[in-house]
Amino acid sequence: MNLRLWTLIMVLFLSYFAKAQKNIQGKIVDSETKANLSDVNLSFFNGLTSQLIEKKTTDSLGRFSFKGFPEGLYVIVEKRGYQTKRLDTFREISVIEMIPSGKTIEEIVLQSPTRNVKLNDGNTVMNIAGNKDFKTATHMLDVLRKTPGVTVDQEDGIFIGGRIAPAIFIDGKPVVMSIQETRAYLRSLSPEMVESIEINTNPSSKYDAEFKGIIDIRLKRNANLGWKGNYNGNISVNKFNYRENSLTLSYNTEKIAYQMQVGYNEGVSTYRYNALQRLANTNVMRTETYQKDAGKVTSVLTGIDYRINSKNRLRFTLRGNFRNNNRTRTGSLYTTNEDETQLIFNTESNNPTEYGQENYGISTDYSWRGKNFEVNFLGNYLLVNNKQKDDFINKKRPDYALLSYWKSDLSNRIKIYTAQLDVRQKVKNINFEAGIKYGNTETSNNIRYDTLALNNQFVPDPTRSNMFSYKEEVFAGYVAFSRKLNKLQINGGIRFENTKSISDAISSDSVVARNYVEWLPSFGINYAFNKSNEISVSYSRKITRPIFSQLNPFRFYFSPLNYWIGNPYLQPSFTSQIKATYRYKNWVTDLTIGKETDVMVRYPRYDPKTNVLEYLGTNLPYRNFAILEMSFPIKITKWWNINTQITGYYNYEFRPYFNEVFAFSIYNYELRFNQVFSLPKGYTVNLFTNYESKTGNSLYIIKPMYTVDLSIQKTWFDNKLNTKISYNNMFDSYDQRLVFRHKQIIDNQFTHWWDSRRFLVAVSYNFGSSKYQGKEIQKTDEENRSR
Repeated sequence: MNLRLWTLIMVLFLSYFAKAQKNIQGKIVDSETKANLSDVNLSFFNGLTSQLIEKKTTDSLGRFSFKGFPEGLYVIVEKRGYQTKRLDTFREISVIEMIPSGKTIEEIVLQSPTRNVKLNDGNTVMNIAGNKDFKTATHMLDVLRKTPGVTVDQEDGIFIGGRIAPAIFIDGKPVVMSIQETRAYLRSLSPEMVESIEINTNPSSKYDAEFKGIIDIRLKRNANLGWKGNYNGNISVNKFNYRENSLTLSYNTEKIAYQMQVGYNEGVSTYRYNALQRLANTNVMRTETYQKDAGKVTSVLTGIDYRINSKNRLRFTLRGNFRNNNRTRTGSLYTTNEDETQLIFNTESNNPTEYGQENYGISTDYSWRGKNFEVNFLGNYLLVNNKQKDDFINKKRPDYALLSYWKSDLSNRIKIYTAQLDVRQKVKNINFEAGIKYGNTETSNNIRYDTLALNNQFVPDPTRSNMFSYKEEVFAGYVAFSRKLNKLQINGGIRFENTKSISDAISSDSVVARNYVEWLPSFGINYAFNKSNEISVSYSRKITRPIFSQLNPFRFYFSPLNYWIGNPYLQPSFTSQIKATYRYKNWVTDLTIGKETDVMVRYPRYDPKTNVLEYLGTNLPYRNFAILEMSFPIKITKWWNINTQITGYYNYEFRPYFNEVFAFSIYNYELRFNQVFSLPKGYTVNLFTNYESKTGNSLYIIKPMYTVDLSIQKTWFDNKLNTKISYNNMFDSYDQRLVFRHKQIIDNQFTHWWDSRRFLVAVSYNFGSSKYQGKEIQKTDEENRSR
């Protein structure tokens, strides 16, 4: 009886107590820009005694939450640069607007959606986490495919502003990774792990001159103490399966944040290549190639973020990425005479390959931050080891008699060291910045070919074997300033880069040494008419240095009679461009015009005697270009939104080719429609369509391409589990078809096809025990600028 009485008393007490409690969730934003405000201090007080109950700090997305606080409390909200405010009443979900210092406006507490697009010095900044446009995206490569101004091709190559390969930054810092490692890392990031991305198509002189474009990915910061985890996995099905898995763990204390990420990908991908080559009065060749890649990728990343005190911060990251591929490539070469009435030869080739890559990376990031002075140091080291063994077997059809057989053994090693020091000083309302950077790249390549002789023994083949090394040192420095005058912001700077390089074709005893200095200025202005209207104009001059594969004079085979060769005498190219950007709310328009000199390209050369088609590298005198891009959202209904992107391109190449000059004005356009349907019971459906019109250059026409993707997403268990189903490239229509323009020289047309039509199932699960927030976390300069 006593037990029942006590039970009844406890139930009544808890019922009363529950009614007296209030759960509060909210977000704090800038009253003008609607940008999320992190590290805002909230102090909760008892309404009767004015006694402090608890202190909280908003996370990287400006969010806060309180559970179990009684009625009658009030809160003081404080952040440097904003007016302090007191709030006495709350809604269960509140959006609080902070007013910048110097502004006077009546206090308001309201619910308003955060703007998903904004400008930062003319760069488009797109919110990712919580953005319904990306809810169905599987990983960051999928997000980038749907981001205005960004293109991701069938091989996961990333491009902006036409065909510019951007540098990838993470939290304002450049990522020194190999291409394969970068793609694997982006595949390990789910959209829920990313706060925002910034697309910079005209970087200032503060950044490396080779960075014609930058994609800065801002990760979500976990300000809670304790540990937290995320699993992200998917399986895609076409003819074969491919599986991707990544696990991220973090543990935060008041002083140190620990992070660990492991990933494992495994599966099979396929590729096809078809070509037709003919020249007047010569043979006609038809090539078909089928390639199957069975690959495994393992990655490990560990990091420590040590907040020494309020001014000093030290980060250290160690990475490893390991890849193994078994590739089988089969092909046929069907050759007839010029009128295709007589068979010349019919051959079949087999090219099994064993490929392995090991990446090791270390980065150190130190920052000191005073009242008006900051110092940042960033050091990176990357080691890449590539090993590859090939068999090239060529047989005659239909009896499959052996025509030729050779083997190759490739060893490639890349070492990259970089060290960068930046300082920033604020004097009144002017920010001065300066920095120096040293970069050292060493690449060595040794490929040996052995040919099967008449005695059935393999003997060295010096005509194909190659030893090549390339060393490059870049010493750079810059000075820059920015000043804000009411609604107008001005910035400018100049950068110098001294490049020393030595390319040594050891096999042919050929050495090319260079030593040159370039001055690279930049300038920009930004004017905000109001919170909805702003315009910016910027200018920059950039350099593009030839990379190792463009310089190495060895043969890379597509088939026994089709290969490309590097050119050690290639010169760097220079690009000068002007970019203008106008934003009205979420509508953004960009116009870029420029000129590139010493353009690095490849061109075909066909030998009618040997039937060999080789692609060689050269510098073109110049090209002019322009890009006009518009992106805007259209809200059809409450549950149907369309994000639209319309891009127009202009390209004019001046191309000498075999004693002739070809110059064409090429116009093309691209259309994207990203339709998002918010359905009942929390389901989100995404229909993404992309169309690229006919394009090309002075030598080739590239036929139109299009793709259609359909995805559906749903969260479960209080948003801890996120499930997605997608059907990508539904109509198998995204292949690349090229036709040579000048058939009086060579009739050359070919098609590249990748197995991008896939059915995909993905899951993401968040777990952990972090429950309370720590003290304010110091942010780097780049992190502050992104907000």
